[in-house]
Amino acid sequence: MADIRSILKKRILVLDGAMGTMIQRYHLEEEDFRRGWFENHPDSLKGNNDLLSLTRPDIIKAIHAEYLDAGADIIETNTFSGTTIAQADYHLERAAYDINYFGAKIAREVCDEFTAKNPDKPRFVAGSIGPTNVTLSLSPDVNDPGFRVTTFDKMVVAYAEQVKGLIAGGADILLVETIFDTLNAKAALFAINSVQEELGTDLPIMVSGTITDASGRTLSGQTTEAFMISVQHANLLSIGLNCALGANALRPYLQILKQKAPFFTSAHPNAGLPNEMGEYDESPAFMASQIKTFLDEGLVNIIGGCCGTTPAHIKAMADLAATYSPKEKEVIND
Repeated sequence: MADIRSILKKRILVLDGAMGTMIQRYHLEEEDFRRGWFENHPDSLKGNNDLLSLTRPDIIKAIHAEYLDAGADIIETNTFSGTTIAQADYHLERAAYDINYFGAKIAREVCDEFTAKNPDKPRFVAGSIGPTNVTLSLSPDVNDPGFRVTTFDKMVVAYAEQVKGLIAGGADILLVETIFDTLNAKAALFAINSVQEELGTDLPIMVSGTITDASGRTLSGQTTEAFMISVQHANLLSIGLNCALGANALRPYLQILKQKAPFFTSAHPNAGLPNEMGEYDESPAFMASQIKTFLDEGLVNIIGGCCGTTPAHIKAMADLAATYSPKEKEVIND
């Protein structure tokens, strides 16, 4: 398999865009989330998009293919909520391993098809590891600051199951993303390290945090630099930022990462901030004009899109990124 670290020294790589945005275009119904797997499940499953890797793999594969056609080098598995902790909302903890295994397997198949067509542009599968729907650092009960929904050890167990499924399904990279609580991310990184030691694997790790507002802090209160310092003990491929804000708002925090981080850097911002209808208004051309600033300043080695982005957004980014070379920087993960 191609060495992604060597490629990153030669060119800017492109990550795919939003999965949820694309799934919404299919106008799916309850039966689509049950087909062949969960027909007798007592709870409503509509909206549990990770299940579609099991029940409608044709849709997930088609979305991956659209992003690869648009020029993406790396596609994320449809596993953002693929832990027992997140799936507990639907009483589907039992499905967690299958979600990750089949999510990675589908992405692996479509990536291999595109790599076979053009071996000079190898495509990579990033196993998407989301933050879960709980936080280890903060209490959800203002009247009980010491209360936590779960524990660090339980979160490690949940992440370990996810990681095993992603590796078995064929992921090339493990992407811990949309981090709003660094303690959650530490649980994920601990689980990754433990599983990789157990299996004898050494998949590269990407980490991507989320700045929640103009204060430049994560939800749990860390600045960008503090977040970076908290996770830099891991042997990361890259560190970056995604979600929450649009590209222009992320720029000052990417500048901090590029200056301070001893790793490659990444960004996959939203297509702006959501409007009153919860939709994203930035066009592919407008978003690319903002990404151009990132590339002009040499802020990123990997660029992609988060909420509201589509294959058209990724194509605009890919066309732009192809005209740039990465700025030289010594990294410790050679």
